[in-house]
Amino acid sequence: MTAVDQLPAWKALERHARDLQGRHLRELCVEDPGRGARWRGRVGAVQVDYAKHRASEETFALLFALAEEVALPAQIARLFAGERINTTEQRAVLHMALRGDASSVFRLDGVDVMPEILATRERMRALCDALRAGAWRGAAGAPVTDVVNIGIGGSDLGPYMICEALAPYAAGAPRVHFVSNIDGAQISRVLTPLDPRHTLFIVNSKSFGTLETKANADTAKAWLLQSGLPAEAIMARHFLAVSANQAALSAFGIPEANRFPIWDWVGGRYSLWSATGLAIAIAVGMDRFEALLTGARTMDIHFRDTPMPDNLPLRLGLLGVWYADFLGAPSHAVLPYDDRLRSLPAYLQQADMESNGKRVTRDGQPAAWATGPIVWGAPGTNGQHAFFQLMHQGTHLIPADFIGCIRPHHPYADHHRALLANLLAQSEALMRGRTEAETRAALTARGLDAARVEALTPHNVFPGNQPSTTILLDALTPEALGSLIALYEHRIFTQGAVWGINSFDQWGVELGKLMAQTVIGELAAGEIGAGHDPWSAALIAACLPGAQGGAGA
Repeated sequence: MTAVDQLPAWKALERHARDLQGRHLRELCVEDPGRGARWRGRVGAVQVDYAKHRASEETFALLFALAEEVALPAQIARLFAGERINTTEQRAVLHMALRGDASSVFRLDGVDVMPEILATRERMRALCDALRAGAWRGAAGAPVTDVVNIGIGGSDLGPYMICEALAPYAAGAPRVHFVSNIDGAQISRVLTPLDPRHTLFIVNSKSFGTLETKANADTAKAWLLQSGLPAEAIMARHFLAVSANQAALSAFGIPEANRFPIWDWVGGRYSLWSATGLAIAIAVGMDRFEALLTGARTMDIHFRDTPMPDNLPLRLGLLGVWYADFLGAPSHAVLPYDDRLRSLPAYLQQADMESNGKRVTRDGQPAAWATGPIVWGAPGTNGQHAFFQLMHQGTHLIPADFIGCIRPHHPYADHHRALLANLLAQSEALMRGRTEAETRAALTARGLDAARVEALTPHNVFPGNQPSTTILLDALTPEALGSLIALYEHRIFTQGAVWGINSFDQWGVELGKLMAQTVIGELAAGEIGAGHDPWSAALIAACLPGAQGGAGA
């Protein structure tokens, strides 16, 4: 199989990148003023504008040629057909089925998976309706006022981010909390103000063996038992679980009626659409959870059926390849201009870097080209007073996504106008910059003397030429949010497909976890075992009980 960097389109893109080197976005805008109208699109309630990129029509023509050479359309078809494209684990990748409706058909080994998904969704609805109506009672006969989701990674980041984003829809529901970290400070902070009689836990773990989740579940169980409530009633009325490990659930004591399935073809970072999203459905209601699914399904259909020139996730994914491999951009900034999307960068860090942070191709050969970018970001306008200095006047090329909502969920119109104005102005400023002549004129207009103007001019020049995509939601509704997340999922798939890597395994999370188990035993025993490098052994020694400041000292 020919490596992607040896394909004709790849070689042509390398030559094209050299030709574009030194070209400024201002020039590209002047040369093709009509691309602002062409290089934008809408899917449902989401508009995407990608005009401010260091690219031309020729760039996209070559990227589309590369997509054809790596058989991207066929790879998309295989994804939706339920083929086992996660080759290292021999699993299909069918999170799109979780967003399906009664008319959808998704097959695995010839069997339609939708009936089981829809049945699970109906169970979720019955549970959410009971909890939100106060009909689900705890062991003491009291209604549930607080729900604590215990999970980590995809079992935490997705539900947490969605619950934050859709908080205006959560009025009247039980309060939802999240525990993920093994740091006891987190679960202590969450449990301290809660009443065991009114608290329900969701243990969210596909394997039910993850260290952090198991430790926190054990602590939650002990906390409930200390209340004096009957043990059997506690397990029946205060615990739900989402897992594929039925034996572990039985050992923990969660009855079958309180268990929800997660299938092996659902990766953790793609699982919020399943019963993993129970906390979301409890917080905002099942109708709004299903609206979230509808929005994602709209983007799925667009990605599956739309030809390349008009396919928004595909275009954005190809731009990601362009920057990582041909223009040398090692990172990608996600800048949500809506405080309710403040956790979106953290969510996308897992979605992207756990998917495409790979060094070998699907056939196990080292990738000689850059793969997944470093994803980072923070809400605007906070970031403007932090890292935007580097974006405007630093030395790195940083493609960015500006994400905003045209209509707010609050009554403060002046605030929202200022927020949107900053989003729009920052993307333009990063693109245009300010030349030396423009800077000198601006400083002179401030009444500064000539010497001061000359001294300050170099410090006030903005190179510009920083590319960005602007994504505008009509409003931050469940449906729009579903489309936005699915847009990123398919963009990530596109990039992994071009790079020839498996975007759906995550072996990189294993080594450190395995080594931590060894160190846990050593800290408990107060003795360092063999096999550590001397620097690590010294650090372990500093943390042993009895060491100055060590654990248990």
